[in-house]
Amino acid sequence: MSRAIRAAAPAKLNLYLHVLGRRPDGYHELDSLVAFADLADSVEVRPADRFCLTIDGPFAAPLLAEDPERNLVTRAVRMLAAELGRAPDVAVRLTKRLPVAGGIGGGSSDAAAALRALARLWDLAPDDPRPARVAPRLGADVPVCLFGRTADFGGVGDRVEAAPALPPVAVLLVNPGVAQPTRDVFAARTGPFGAAGRLERAPVDAADLARLLAARRNDLADPAARLAPVIGDVTARMTGARGCMFTRMSGSGATCFGLFADRAAAEAAAAAIRVERPGWWAAAGLLTDSAAGVDAA
Repeated sequence: MSRAIRAAAPAKLNLYLHVLGRRPDGYHELDSLVAFADLADSVEVRPADRFCLTIDGPFAAPLLAEDPERNLVTRAVRMLAAELGRAPDVAVRLTKRLPVAGGIGGGSSDAAAALRALARLWDLAPDDPRPARVAPRLGADVPVCLFGRTADFGGVGDRVEAAPALPPVAVLLVNPGVAQPTRDVFAARTGPFGAAGRLERAPVDAADLARLLAARRNDLADPAARLAPVIGDVTARMTGARGCMFTRMSGSGATCFGLFADRAAAEAAAAAIRVERPGWWAAAGLLTDSAAGVDAA
């Protein structure tokens, strides 16, 4: 068996997201608190004679319908190989368990996982700067996904700093089966820009985190709900779930998250939603301290 490296590509959650302004180049300045859940895609890399990408999993179909050269994992492999001056001679398997274009950083997290796995496979030092140099060229969310820990996220993704640790929190993720292109949501945004809202202190427990987040916003929630009104149905259903302390859309949607004090309550809510709304994806997990779960297979 050839050596294989597997990396987790966890769901990225924007616990709040403020749009601060628009730059002359058209990109928006953002301020967000980013956390990760233990619900994840996975990326496995192993040596091969030439590059190839295999995609499987319950959400593989949209990606299989696309040109594999457009996939962010393909681009991550080719860019890092070029940065290192070597051939992209690896076989990659992407197992897609998270909804595509769901506002939880799926493609960006997949690309970051590929970079982490390749760094191990190709024996890069932990502090080698080249994966981090590649990350922003792949997309605004890839640097924070490569950072892989709870973070304050700013600018156009170019400012990523460690945030205070979060307390133990269970999370429910629900997607109504709607793919929400980020550019369309930004285009639909109207009104004044907001101000930064970094947490002034570390939350002490799940209820305290919910209180702190309630004083902040997702500035993309209203335009996203205008494009996909079902998002309002999702948040209403989650808010009514027993034990749910807080509900918000993540990123540009349409995935929404709910915070719970314990995982059992989140799992019970997920099970009930799957029965009541069989076309929706609902899964329960935990917020994690680190997304960089790279393991030798």
